[in-house]
Amino acid sequence: MTAFLLTATLLPQPTSAQTPAIPTPLPAPQGRFLQATTQVGQPLDYELRYEHAPDLEVVFPDSLAGFAPFEFVGKTWFATRTRSGRSLDRAIYHLRTFALDSVQTLTLPVLVLRGADTLRVAPAPARVRLRRVTPAAGPSFGPTAGPPALRQSLALEPIAPAFDYPLWLALAASAVAAGAGGLALFRRPIRRRYQAYKRRKNHQYFLAQFARHVERFSLSQSATNVERAVSLWKNYLSGLDASALTSFTSREIVTYFREDADVKEALETTDRVVYGNLEIEDEAALARAFGQLRSFAERRYAALAAG
Repeated sequence: MTAFLLTATLLPQPTSAQTPAIPTPLPAPQGRFLQATTQVGQPLDYELRYEHAPDLEVVFPDSLAGFAPFEFVGKTWFATRTRSGRSLDRAIYHLRTFALDSVQTLTLPVLVLRGADTLRVAPAPARVRLRRVTPAAGPSFGPTAGPPALRQSLALEPIAPAFDYPLWLALAASAVAAGAGGLALFRRPIRRRYQAYKRRKNHQYFLAQFARHVERFSLSQSATNVERAVSLWKNYLSGLDASALTSFTSREIVTYFREDADVKEALETTDRVVYGNLEIEDEAALARAFGQLRSFAERRYAALAAG
């Protein structure tokens, strides 16, 4: 009995070995064409969906991925959506094909970044059928050999007229350059003409307003109208000669115009009425004074217009 127990004690005891953890396989993405058939050169959409755990870093293919036999046109991507502990990434690739195979397939793999490893997870191949729009050619031998007969159409197709932007921009630039050149070349003559036009309009306005004041004086016999007529005359000559005649006294104005007899006599007559508070008795003298002032203004205008 003692020997049996000793033997049993010396028997090797079973040890518990630790088995390495097997990584959980990643789910496969889903890829499909959004239409069953396509034509040569026509737009074609391929949808790639991948549902995964929220903690995975997933990278979808970009424009440099292998899309053969298709050509990449564009991509529409959607933000990651997470619900009930699962995240969904989705993108739609806009493609087109010029291959003539009846059935064409595409597989776009998804990259999963897991630590220092990068795993490629590929969906099942998606298939699309090429729809032909021309009848197949006949046999290469026999009585029906050769391409099919072509149908002639000489009807003109309407085309919307296009606006020629480069031509109109060039014409606009040429017009601006020509206008700037003409303005630089004829600047002085144009300026002289404009100044002559302004002087003529101002002179006509002065004559009309001066005649109105004289008429009002003849009706009212008021010294106020005499003062207004003289003030209008000073303002007009001040603008005509570009001087400060409006601030000059009558004596200074006579000196400025080199003792002109008409100006001296007219201002002396009007000053006696305006500043001397004298009653108006000699209407003929005032009428002559108004005529002298108007005549002198016309002479000054004519001299400047001739120069």
